[in-house]
Amino acid sequence: MNITTFVHRLFLLVLLASAPAAWAADTVVPAPPQLAAKAYLLMDAASGKVLVEQNAEERLPPASLTKLMTAYIATLEIRKGKIGEKDLVTVSEHAWRSGGAASGGSTMFLPLNSQATVDDLLHGIIIQSGNDASVAMAEHIAGSEDAFADLMNSTAQTLGMNNSHFMNATGLPNPEHYSSAHDMAKLARAIIHEDPQHYSIYAQKEFLWNNIKQPNRNLLLWRDKTVDGLKTGHTKEAGYCLVASAVRDGQRLISVVFGTNSEQARAAETQKLLTYGFRFFESRTFYQKGTELAQAPVWKGAERQLKAGLAEDLTMTLPRGQMDKLQASMSLQPMIVAPVAAGQEVGKVEVRLGDQVLHSAPLVAIEAVEEGGIFRRVWDSIRLFFYGLFN
Repeated sequence: MNITTFVHRLFLLVLLASAPAAWAADTVVPAPPQLAAKAYLLMDAASGKVLVEQNAEERLPPASLTKLMTAYIATLEIRKGKIGEKDLVTVSEHAWRSGGAASGGSTMFLPLNSQATVDDLLHGIIIQSGNDASVAMAEHIAGSEDAFADLMNSTAQTLGMNNSHFMNATGLPNPEHYSSAHDMAKLARAIIHEDPQHYSIYAQKEFLWNNIKQPNRNLLLWRDKTVDGLKTGHTKEAGYCLVASAVRDGQRLISVVFGTNSEQARAAETQKLLTYGFRFFESRTFYQKGTELAQAPVWKGAERQLKAGLAEDLTMTLPRGQMDKLQASMSLQPMIVAPVAAGQEVGKVEVRLGDQVLHSAPLVAIEAVEEGGIFRRVWDSIRLFFYGLFN
């Protein structure tokens, strides 16, 4: 094996061996639809690629889309074992007054000083958009809604939601409470990927609690069987907003619309985005993170070879018809010397469409390679010395 010029073709990615002229035949993708909304975005859920955007980074009031963050943190706390789904939560006066029946807003109709389980509150937040359920959950997790808002903001930073700031768990208007279409798509993607079990709640069309049945306000759950989430929002300041997701033929898209003028409009404008995305784009995962793609020689190591792979899934989203024209190549560093830590970069993968590089990702060591014994290190030092003389 020639370690200075080691290049390995990923033949599973070379899906079409065609003449150079074929690369020029790009798929024609029409201009995206123009929506009657303040801001909007369409994202492929697998790759995170943004397919359509308009004012997607603008900071706008998110209304009850805020509850996506409230629910996300609740499920995160459940998975960490910090709260349990069967835990009983007492409805405080603050939760009742700011979000209960007396508030006039979206409510789960939790009576003052009553108790509900964490699981019931989670359903009430997601399906009924209950302000009372959101505040009660926030107080159960963090002690107060203000402390929970701090947790929301730190979580937003972790997710890369740089145009978001939360002041409450409900989305009730506040000048310092805002988010963006792109940030909401990032949050939706985390909800979908990290906790499929709880994500199934977002597809439920109604929820019965305390003999009160309320429907999910996401009209697309009734109109489009491929839609399985996520959340609506509305205030006078924010207009009608919707974060939605759908799956067709194994491809999942996430759409976000802010500031439409009616409940019907937010559903119709969202449907335009989803129809456009599924019609003209496709997504494919070629390799998953941690999959061994090659072995590379190691100097001065306890092992002579290391396993190399990708730190993240290699997923591509392209206009339909271009996927089979992709070529990928992998190159490894010419001189890898132990010790090598797991996750250490040892090369690079490039995916090309003709002469254009569409994607570049580091190739990393899947497992650590420790330093070899003294004899191995001395012997390899000698070999490297003579190797350098003749190369």
